[in-house]
Amino acid sequence: MPARIETSSDYIDSLRGRNLKVFLFGEVVEEPVDHPMIRPSINAVAATYDLAIREPDVATVESSLTGRRVNRFLHVAQSAEDLVAQNMMQRKLGQNTGTCFQRCVGMDAFNSLYSVTYEIDEKHGTPYHERLKAFLTTMQDLNYVVGGAMTDVKGDRSKAPHEQDDPDLFVHITKRNEKGIWLKGAKAHQTGCINSHWIIAMPTMRMGPADKDYAVVAAFPVDAPGITYIYGRQSCDTRSMEGGSIDVGNAEFSGQEAMVVLDDVFVPWSHIFMDGEHEFASMLVERFTCYHRRSYVCKTGVGDVLIGAAAQAAEDNGVDKVSHIKDKLVEMTHLNETMYAAGIASSHQAQATKSGVYLNDDMLANVCKHHVTKMPFEMGRLAQDLAGGLVSTAPSEKELKHPELGALLDKYLRGRADVPTESRIRILRLIENMTLGRNAVGYLTESLHGAGSPQAQRIQIGRQMKLDFKKGLARRLAGIDAGDDK
Repeated sequence: MPARIETSSDYIDSLRGRNLKVFLFGEVVEEPVDHPMIRPSINAVAATYDLAIREPDVATVESSLTGRRVNRFLHVAQSAEDLVAQNMMQRKLGQNTGTCFQRCVGMDAFNSLYSVTYEIDEKHGTPYHERLKAFLTTMQDLNYVVGGAMTDVKGDRSKAPHEQDDPDLFVHITKRNEKGIWLKGAKAHQTGCINSHWIIAMPTMRMGPADKDYAVVAAFPVDAPGITYIYGRQSCDTRSMEGGSIDVGNAEFSGQEAMVVLDDVFVPWSHIFMDGEHEFASMLVERFTCYHRRSYVCKTGVGDVLIGAAAQAAEDNGVDKVSHIKDKLVEMTHLNETMYAAGIASSHQAQATKSGVYLNDDMLANVCKHHVTKMPFEMGRLAQDLAGGLVSTAPSEKELKHPELGALLDKYLRGRADVPTESRIRILRLIENMTLGRNAVGYLTESLHGAGSPQAQRIQIGRQMKLDFKKGLARRLAGIDAGDDK
């Protein structure tokens, strides 16, 4: 059995030599760990291991499966307090990295699958729940990173999976035998997939009887034969390949998304947790999105960094005491805490499922995520407002360090006399990075489309409005049909 991962260094070493087929700029990356564009995203995952060592009360918990201390990302919630603790860890990691740390999808996949496999087994007598527990125990023992893969490429959105002209537009089973199954298709926008050790593929939507081959949940190692990874571009991502540390804004950490193409990837039966039980696909999607939409409190940790950068930019400009500057920082903080409040309230109002795992409140989870589709954009606007125009017109690091131009730029780009020009530029580059550049992918675009685009939350909120109940409250207080509503 592979060695257990203990430290961030162990984690980084565990990613080496896997011979992954990763394409970036039309070429296969020989060793992703050492690629300057990929390494910051690996560092962000490594930070989850550092936090577990530095603050074990935040990032580790006693396993319900073994009784041993495990990383919280590999734990299934046994109480509302467990879910609240997840949110607190997520905010802390957002503060520490200023970006996406890429482990929330796997955590939310385990929690949702724990209850769904239990209920599939209850109805069909299948062995999925025990398989899942055995797999999760192994992942806990090894302290691995497990990614979740839900988003299919979907093709024609008006058609069900089995109706597509090309059957591979949704991941599906191509064949079975006594040893296992083979999968074909592609998963898009896969956060941290190359930085994971295992991936769990799940259905992406409600399915019918004709979609049975698409109603599959399977776990496979990232380096399984037949997988191709096509790395996604991010704004300003090549700055990490230019050398230097100023222009990139956040030189140490970034997020990662890639397309995962499966070409008849074999999965043994021991790692299959759904096979054709199409009527449970929607339950899985809904429970996963319930967990994952409140997981977007991670963006409030990133928001804390952006608020700090905006405040520092104002101070560097000598305007931090101006009333309208303070008011804009108050508004950024109000927006940030509003998102956090909805997410953590959702966790506080969790209820136990049949399996014993706790599921957070769905209405508040959708309210949290719907806030996240809007409020970070306004926070980004306010940060750019406070930063000033130099946030998008500053000269490059090479000019700043040029033997002739450096002194001129140091003279003319200085704000307050006691603040080094380079420090001022570094803060502006960080704001650029988070609102226009590489980490705007995770903070803005992912906030809009991750865990379902805005209309998906509005649909769920609309389903749970309880308008008849609320109309009854109004009628009673207005003296109408007072005896009819209880």
